[in-house]
Amino acid sequence: MSEGKPKQADVREYNREAWNRQVEEGNPWTRPVSHEEVEAARRGEWSVLLTETKPVPRDWFPADLAGVDLLCLASGGGQQGPILAAAGARVTVYDNSTRQLGQDRAVADREGLEIETVEGDMRDLSAFANARFDLVFHPVSNIFVPDLQPVWEEAYRVLRPGGALLAGFVTPHLYIFDLPRADEGEIVVRHSLPYSDLDSLTAEERQVYIDRGDPLEFSHTLEECIGGQLAAGFRLTAFYDDAHRTFAVAKHFPTYFATRAVKP
Repeated sequence: MSEGKPKQADVREYNREAWNRQVEEGNPWTRPVSHEEVEAARRGEWSVLLTETKPVPRDWFPADLAGVDLLCLASGGGQQGPILAAAGARVTVYDNSTRQLGQDRAVADREGLEIETVEGDMRDLSAFANARFDLVFHPVSNIFVPDLQPVWEEAYRVLRPGGALLAGFVTPHLYIFDLPRADEGEIVVRHSLPYSDLDSLTAEERQVYIDRGDPLEFSHTLEECIGGQLAAGFRLTAFYDDAHRTFAVAKHFPTYFATRAVKP
């Protein structure tokens, strides 16, 4: 899709190709973990990220990952999945990008890890039976779909009772700012919420995104992010904030947050 405005129905296909391209270009979120990191995880020395800088607290996970059925949801790239597999979990990585899943398979082959990879839309987990997993690990990736509620309902369905959903988010109000101008030192409120790369940019700006192959992003309200999990049946048990390393506005407020929610 090289020109024009992608339609909502085309977002999954467009973002699949965009993330395939991100792998080719070496986006930091597509770079697989090292052999040394995998070996450390095998010794029990590991951490993973739901957001950009703050490791997920270890008490958000079972005390022992051995034998835990774990779904890395929209979490390809050869990063979290291999670490959690090396720590003992039975890992399935589910992602929209063929190339991102390829990164996980490459690490699995390199390190002798058992990781299943499945391509698909995070809003449709029909590839999995009810109560298939003990844990769903969902780092910041829901910004790449326009609607969240199907993500929460499907995560709830595939979790066993007592299982947990660990999810990362971009803080919604990050999207009100003109981020390129903020990075030049000028903080300007430009956009109304909800934000969408499809609808909030000018046609010229959107075409630049498309020509670069950047993934399309969508803001989501706190009601969608947190209220949606509660509406799906989850019970929220823990929360933390985090911030982008490079965004200028991150000096003024947290730009990420993460939740731990349990299926009763």
